[in-house]
Amino acid sequence: MIPILDLKKQIAPIRGEIDAAIKKVIDNTSFVLGEDVALFEKDLSDYSGAKSAVGVANGTDAIKLALVASGIKAGDGVICPTFTYYATAGAIASCGARPVFADIEPDTFNISCESIEKALKDKDKLKIKAVIPVHLYGQCADMDNIMSIAKKHGLIVIEDNAQSFGADYKGKKAGTIGDCGTLSFFPGKNLGAFGDAGGVLTNSNKIDENLRILRNQGNKDKYLHLVLGFNNRLDSLQAAVLRVKLKYLDGWNKKRQENAGYYNQQFKGLDLKVPYVPEFTTHIYHHYVLRLNGPSQGLIKHLNDRGIDSRVYYPVPLHLQECFKYLGYKNGDFPESEKAAGETLSIPVYPDLTKEELDYIAQTIKEFLK
Repeated sequence: MIPILDLKKQIAPIRGEIDAAIKKVIDNTSFVLGEDVALFEKDLSDYSGAKSAVGVANGTDAIKLALVASGIKAGDGVICPTFTYYATAGAIASCGARPVFADIEPDTFNISCESIEKALKDKDKLKIKAVIPVHLYGQCADMDNIMSIAKKHGLIVIEDNAQSFGADYKGKKAGTIGDCGTLSFFPGKNLGAFGDAGGVLTNSNKIDENLRILRNQGNKDKYLHLVLGFNNRLDSLQAAVLRVKLKYLDGWNKKRQENAGYYNQQFKGLDLKVPYVPEFTTHIYHHYVLRLNGPSQGLIKHLNDRGIDSRVYYPVPLHLQECFKYLGYKNGDFPESEKAAGETLSIPVYPDLTKEELDYIAQTIKEFLK
């Protein structure tokens, strides 16, 4: 089986460095918000160019905390795409706000600015106060237009950068353009921890201060609770692992780009669409997503039957999920998202694929299409 990601291959060459980093944390027993968390936050800030970075427990908490730290309250509306992972809208709902869904662009699968404007026609009724563009699959949404819309309507902008940490938007790192950029370091991400972990990037001193208080039970000083906070802290073991892996991120992303380039060449002239990358962004290929001119399930089964892991990210758009039924959306409300859910599939693109594996994946797809 060729998996969608092989973490054993990734970890093996750097195992000694990681073991030493973990041992150091164990030896000093500073397990929660310890020295490694502070050092990792500085590493994140230096890497991204953001003024500050705040480590938190996971990517979902990162979105929730960014919303609360930016002033979003219960009952406020927050626009986000319906074609993305649950956590984006789940985090909105978890702080009492209301997800307001938008459709996607059919070529990039990122949030549609036209759909954002459409949602804003009900701005007052839905009390819309923020928008969360998701940088899906490894490339940035159209941030210039999104920021222009946000400025026009007085919206907070929180970039969900869980899948695109390391991508560039017109020379700036993804996650540094809006009020906040949220990060997930789930093990399967391009930069993944050995468990759950997350972070928030911001250039605002006030938001940074709010985040640090909110993630730690509402404390600024121990036992003095300024607000109703949360237990969303990043632990030192995960920070130590991530500090080691961050040094390799650009190299891993470059190899993903090379693998994607190989696929692009192999699939020329075939009846499918390879990833489209606008000029304003780079793509780090968290997922390499193909699109067929019809249902993708046949090709997925063909690949799975031949030992290649392939799947759809995401087969059911959020507006059709049972947990969001209370919002009142229905089938047909977001046609581009619904169509993409049925016509796309991801194939392995991780850095450790061998030439033989890449050849086999490409040939198996050609075999099906012919």
